[in-house]
Amino acid sequence: MSLETWKKDIPEIEKVMHYEELFWMNDSYQGVDAANKVSQFGKADIKDAEDRLKRFAPYFADNFECTRANDGIIESAISQIPEFQHFLEAQYQIKIPGQMYLKRDDTLPIAGTIKARGAIYEVLKHAETLALEAGILSGYDDDYRKFASPEFKKFFSQYKIMVGTTGNLGISVGIMGVSLGFEVVIHMSYDAKEWKKQYLRDHGVVVIEHKTNFTEAVNQGRAESDADPKSYFVDDEHSVDLFLGYTVGPCRLKKQLEEKNILVDEDHPLFVFSPCGIGGSPGGTAFGLKQIYGDNVHCFFAQPTHMPSMLVGLLTKEYSKVCVADFDIDAKTNMDGLAVPRTSGFVAELMHHYFNGGITISEEHQKLFLTKMIDLEDIHLEPAALAGTIGPAMLFGTEEGRAYLKAYHLEDKMQNATYIAWATGGSMVPKADMEEFYQEGK
Repeated sequence: MSLETWKKDIPEIEKVMHYEELFWMNDSYQGVDAANKVSQFGKADIKDAEDRLKRFAPYFADNFECTRANDGIIESAISQIPEFQHFLEAQYQIKIPGQMYLKRDDTLPIAGTIKARGAIYEVLKHAETLALEAGILSGYDDDYRKFASPEFKKFFSQYKIMVGTTGNLGISVGIMGVSLGFEVVIHMSYDAKEWKKQYLRDHGVVVIEHKTNFTEAVNQGRAESDADPKSYFVDDEHSVDLFLGYTVGPCRLKKQLEEKNILVDEDHPLFVFSPCGIGGSPGGTAFGLKQIYGDNVHCFFAQPTHMPSMLVGLLTKEYSKVCVADFDIDAKTNMDGLAVPRTSGFVAELMHHYFNGGITISEEHQKLFLTKMIDLEDIHLEPAALAGTIGPAMLFGTEEGRAYLKAYHLEDKMQNATYIAWATGGSMVPKADMEEFYQEGK
């Protein structure tokens, strides 16, 4: 289909091409039951992933001090952000009933970003598979603390793990892979931050820099890995294991909400806004949430106005067949973690049935919100982590957002609503870089 036809048939395309912030309601969402009928994944897959992470918990508790308080489980807290919620109300001159929270994956142990969920899980699964095949791990009931032994490290040292990334995925794969004894090679796109490259090198990871975008860095990494029989490629575009690693977080979030006496049911809706690059983390998170809360959770992906790859993929139903350049979008964003010009076809096609919609945020608002989050809540997030924080403002401050509430018969229930913006990273950003981000939003 041509651009002119899309512009004619899809009213949002014009706004997208003009870099306008927008709230998009996904008309393809027919409810969780309908989505589950066409999905190749289910609750058993989430349980399998959760069980694997539990098996590795003693290994983490022994080897990563930052996980000991939580018995080797890699998890983050949720923080209420009332002052930031008031700021949004004043900024947009709206009332946001209910309570707003941040899911603090910026403080996730080991790698400090949401990518730790999917990437660490995939590396662990690969290591477990190799160890079982070699017979050095006798079965799922064996002592997983063995993974830190010299014997295991020597065994893994003959294998390579590769990945293509804008940064955060590489940090998670790199730290985990090197800790287990693998040789890790990271292919990084031109928009990767310098400090992320240096951090990886300091931890013994081989970093290959590309003068190309994310998609090209992934392609080159994949080709190099495919040529080496002892190399394993963590594929951000197609990986089922990455996706399933992200689905476990919602099981833990459920417990956290219960501990805070936060109800989620027909009269107490939950809205979750997740930053979206390639789509794996918001997709896996939304999938997990939908299996727990069904239609009472409303899941939205959040992207930069200059990099709305998932949005154009879903709007046109062309998924990974289109990229932002097809719409004359310049793909220039400060939100490096979301600098992905083409979405994952695998995730987009699956999540078309699960996402309630999507939102976009401008560079200007991201910078302002980063500074305000520090001033008002003393929370230091990296640029990409702010993408979802505009969510409640888009819900109440746009015609489309209000139409969504009406369509779902939620208008009289919003005083009981809970909003969670998933903060995807920040704690590892060097002080000088964070100060620069802070000044940009002044």
